[in-house]
Formats: sequence, C-alpha cells, structure tokens
Amino acid sequence: MLPVNPGGHAAYQNFVTVNLRKYYPDPNALSPATWDIIERFWNLDLSYTDQLLRSKYSVFGPKPRTPSCMQRSYLLSIDFKVHSLTDWAAQLKFNPLYAILSGFEFGDTPGVGTFYDFLDRLWNSDSDNLSPHIHPVKEKKVKKPKQKGSKAESVDKTTIDQLLNQLETSSFSIDDQPYASLFKIYHQEFLNPSVQKGLINPSSLSIAGDGTPVVTSERERKHRICDCASKGIKDCNCEQYFSQPDCDIGWDSSRDCFYFGYDLYMLVAANSESDLPVFPLLNPASKHDSHGFLETYFRMKAFLPEFHVTKWILDSAHDAMPYYLYCHRNHVQPFIDLNEKRGIKVKYKNDFTIGKDGVPVCKTGRKMNHDGSEPSKARLKFRCPLASRKYGCSCEHPCSDSKYGRTVHLAMKDNPRLINFPPRDTKEWKKEFNARTSAERSNKREKIDFQLESGRHRSTKMWYCRLYHIMMLQHLDAWDLPYESTLRKLIQQTA
Repeated sequence: MLPVNPGGHAAYQNFVTVNLRKYYPDPNALSPATWDIIERFWNLDLSYTDQLLRSKYSVFGPKPRTPSCMQRSYLLSIDFKVHSLTDWAAQLKFNPLYAILSGFEFGDTPGVGTFYDFLDRLWNSDSDNLSPHIHPVKEKKVKKPKQKGSKAESVDKTTIDQLLNQLETSSFSIDDQPYASLFKIYHQEFLNPSVQKGLINPSSLSIAGDGTPVVTSERERKHRICDCASKGIKDCNCEQYFSQPDCDIGWDSSRDCFYFGYDLYMLVAANSESDLPVFPLLNPASKHDSHGFLETYFRMKAFLPEFHVTKWILDSAHDAMPYYLYCHRNHVQPFIDLNEKRGIKVKYKNDFTIGKDGVPVCKTGRKMNHDGSEPSKARLKFRCPLASRKYGCSCEHPCSDSKYGRTVHLAMKDNPRLINFPPRDTKEWKKEFNARTSAERSNKREKIDFQLESGRHRSTKMWYCRLYHIMMLQHLDAWDLPYESTLRKLIQQTA
C-alpha cells in the first residue's frame, strides 16, 4: 500500500517528545553535542520527501515505512559516523535514541534491506551506474606530472573551446538525470531554506569551484570477457568488464599519487559565510578541473535557473582563454589565477611585457604603477614608477620625454585573460579571489568531517545518495537554532 503520514512534521515532533520523555526523562543524561543533533532533526521538516516518493510505492502489499523517516534515519547514520547500513540497522535495534530520532518505535525498526529499497527509490534509473559495465579500455591514461604538487595534464580529446561551445548549445533537464529525486529533495528541503534564511544570495551569486579526489577502492577491478588470451593474444583491444564503470585512475596532486575513483567537482556559494555547497557532479578520476567545472556549471545553470551567477572564482587549472571570453559575453566577472605554464610574459606594444599579476613591466624590468581604470572603455591605465611631474623621469634610459612619464593603457579586448577587471594587483581582486578557499573548506567538510570516502560503495547510485545527504547535513548545520532548546523545555516540564 502507499505510504501515509497524516500528521506530517507535527506528528513526528510529538512522537519524538513523547518517546524522549519515556526513555530519557533526564535531559542531562545526553551530551550537549547529542542535544545539538537532536534539536536540529526535531526541527527538520522532510514532508516533501513523502510527497515526492509516494508515486514510487505500490498500492498493493503491506504498509511501507514512511519515506521521511527512512531519509531522516539515513541522515542520522551519516551524522553519527556509522558508515555501514548493516551496522546502522543493527544499532537501531538496541539504541532507543537512534530509533526515536528516526521516527521509529523502539523495537520496531527497519532492516538493512528496507534501507536499500528506499535508496533505490531515490535513484531514477534501472541501472546503478551511469555507464555500462562492459566498455573498451581508455586509450589515453593520466600521466604523473613532472613537478611535485602540480595537477596532471588533461586526457580529454575535446578541447575546452569545443566543450564550451557544445555545452552552451545543449539543453539539460533534471528529470533526465538518475539523481533527479535526490536533487529535488535537496533543492526543496535544504537549498531553498538556506536561501530563505539569507545564507545564499541567488540574485548575485559568486561561485567557487574545485575538484577533489574520491577514492572508491584500492585498485581498478576489471576482467576480460574475450577469448583472446586462449589464442595467445595478450594485448588485445577488446571490451572488458569493469565493476565500477564510472570510475577510472586519476592523479591526486595533494598526495602525489595515483588513485582509483571519482573526481568530485563541487560548486560552492563563495559569498556564503558557511561555505555552503550548491551543486555537485561526480566525474571519472581522470577528468581535468577545466573540463569538470564546465560540465558542472552548465548543469547547475539549467537545474537552478533562479540562481544568477555574477562571479567565477577559480584556481589556475581553469586559466584558459575560452573561460574569459565566455565571461565577457555573459557579464560574469572572472577571478581566475594565472597559470604560468600557459604563458604570461606576453609582448605588449613592442617594448612592454605583462607580468603574472597582470601589471605591465617596462623594458628595464620595473613594474609600472596602476594609475586608474576606465570601465566604460574596459581598459586600465599604468604609469612609469620613476616619473615625477616636478623632476621628470629618473630612469637612466627614459622611454618618454614627458615629465608625466610613459603611460600604458591595457585594453581588455587585446587579451581578456591577462587584462582583468579589477586588476589582479589590487586589494579588491585579492579579496574576492581569497573566497576561492570556500570550495576547499566545503570539500574538507564532506571528506573529513562527514567522511564521504568511508562509504566504500561499488555503484554510482550509492555514492550520489551518500554525497547528496552529506550536502544536506552541511546546510542543516549552517541553520541557526534557537538559543534555548524548545524540545528540552518540553521534556523538563514533564519531568
């Protein structure tokens, strides 16, 4: 039969209050950290989950578990650092607190199979992965970079310019994605409340992006399905069976080692004090950040049309001319660190070069002084650092007879990659660019605080379920609670 929750969130709150009085009449028996979790979940309304998933249950058969209770229980397992659903189902049977907060009667809790059935309903596809298990071996593999701490070169055949043109003309629908239900629940119950609480400004959003490795296993698991080996052919190009078809081998620049798994690209609200995640995408480990950002951004733009992005804040892995041209066309301010490997000291007006901070350097090697901006003409003005209006230029070989000194105007149209607004050497640019670390802090929350990689799953379905629920907890933790606990007062009044 279909799941029914007639009392909604109010019924859940009443259930928790009654059962906490029964099993924990003394509120001081629980630690402050535990009370913080209790209070957050007591106030968390998951009624939309019941509404969305209702159609995914059969009208026949026994009464199912309430979807909102199943989701709440799964969120609790992550918050209490229980990584195995088998272990969590066992703990629900002997820990009254876990059962009560989930919304289950102690002694009548779901088994591990019920949890997997629930997660199946959150995945809008018959396949647990995005790619088929049987596919050819990739021709090009990631190579170890020569310099320690640097990222590996891209192995994608498509250039950034080609990918950008392709994504700009593509249309994405959330209903076509296997993670559609996960996204809708996250959007409705967590992202929207964060917007309503003023934690995210959708009308002027600064996006910080960064990719991070997600290790799913120690090695790549695959085996041949052809009979070439029996014929003496060892290096054939036949298709093979991959146990995790959406994963491959990538390079972890922070640990200087190869790994097998995903590259998680996360878009974060950089102008949010809580480093709140906005939209994620799991790519193969070999995916370069310059491609991963575009894949993620255009999906986010299609799935969240109410979000107006005004700034991109990205590291040097994204330093490519098509990025700047796109930003110029779409009125987005790029704050992207320069990558010296892609060329910085470019000749400008014959006798000048442009330094790594976008400041022109004269032929004697001196950085020129910033002397104003002309936003209407999209150009910057720089002046000789040794020039004085009273004494003229003190340089041994002055490049101008004027006492004002030589001036150079940098026009953005000449090189939008190097010539930026605001200029890279200004405090304004540095202040904005410093917000890029919000993406790194958000990734740290997911991987370290909520222990994303401890899931040890074998399917993309399970990794997306775990990832989205961790993002939900990030938003939940950012919401301010009342100074005095309403729930604790209700229990103390009865006691």
